[in-house]
Amino acid sequence: MSAHSAQHDATSDSARTAAAWNRRYCMTVVLLAGLWWALYRGIQPAAAWIVHDLLGLAAGTRLTGAVEFFLYDTGKILLLLAALIYGLALLRASLNVERVRNYLAGRGRGFGYVAGAVFGAVTPFCSCSSIPLFLGFTMARIPIGVTMAFLITSPLINELAVILLWGLLGWKFTLLYVLVGLTAGILGGLSMDSLKAGRWLQPFILETITQAQSAKNSQAGTSGQAVKLTLRDRHVFARNETRTIFKRVWKWVVLGVALGAGLHGCIPDNWFATYLGAGEWWSVPCAVLLALPLYSNVTGIIPIMESLLLKGLPVGTTMAFCMAAVVASIPEVMMLRQIMTIKLQAAFVGYLLLMFTLVGWLFNALGPFLF
Repeated sequence: MSAHSAQHDATSDSARTAAAWNRRYCMTVVLLAGLWWALYRGIQPAAAWIVHDLLGLAAGTRLTGAVEFFLYDTGKILLLLAALIYGLALLRASLNVERVRNYLAGRGRGFGYVAGAVFGAVTPFCSCSSIPLFLGFTMARIPIGVTMAFLITSPLINELAVILLWGLLGWKFTLLYVLVGLTAGILGGLSMDSLKAGRWLQPFILETITQAQSAKNSQAGTSGQAVKLTLRDRHVFARNETRTIFKRVWKWVVLGVALGAGLHGCIPDNWFATYLGAGEWWSVPCAVLLALPLYSNVTGIIPIMESLLLKGLPVGTTMAFCMAAVVASIPEVMMLRQIMTIKLQAAFVGYLLLMFTLVGWLFNALGPFLF
């Protein structure tokens, strides 16, 4: 047998082996995706069964609500965390991230901020569930301003929230809420880029980004073209990255949700309407600060928003309070601690507090003319 024939046979065997592995991988992904979806859909009934049947807690109490909230949100976020980190890592290993960045750069940073904010608005994630996507964008070296625009807007706006707002509070309030949310995301992205906030990410993220770029450069051929990774290579990369990141952040997810569950619903709505309903200038920053210990998603906060408005809380104070509870809660900040340094967290939270306070003052002033 000639050397050429032997090389051809070896190449054919390698191709068949790779094809067989790809088929097994695709079948495994389909099975695991089905299992993941079944688990995700079963979190709510499982939490209810544990609380009511296994633990025997009485329905309607604050303890019951807190325990059920903790079980549901912990399971939901951990499942999302694992799936999204793996999926984004696989995508990052498959796509030409430089081309995406070059596209955004060619369009200008303003386009990137708008794109990040709009993408956040159409993704149905709460603040904690959007963190894995934020992490994936960061690891892909998407500009920090674009990722921040996404992180701010994603929990504030989604299609279900728009439908609920429209039905409960009318189209004018809904339109204003969406515009404010998008504006907050776009200006947040601009502010973070102006501060060069990317340097304040956690060191392990910066190190991982540097290592990924070095590995990519070392794999480049003499023509300057990157070597195409096989599906198996991409899977190994995504699996290792998922394992590394998940180990670092899962404890903070559990701790953050536990804190949010403990504080969830502890402050009665009447308290805010009674003490913050006069419309004084200080009521808005007070409402924002009081919202920080709370934890809710935008869908859960909308009925509270309606209740506060019906009980006499000014529209600006209500909007500031609810936005702060959705985006700037202490549980979310605790989870972000594994991604951001203290400096970046301070800049992020400081921007949100300032933005929501300004929004509250503006809409308290405009409220009598708009509604």
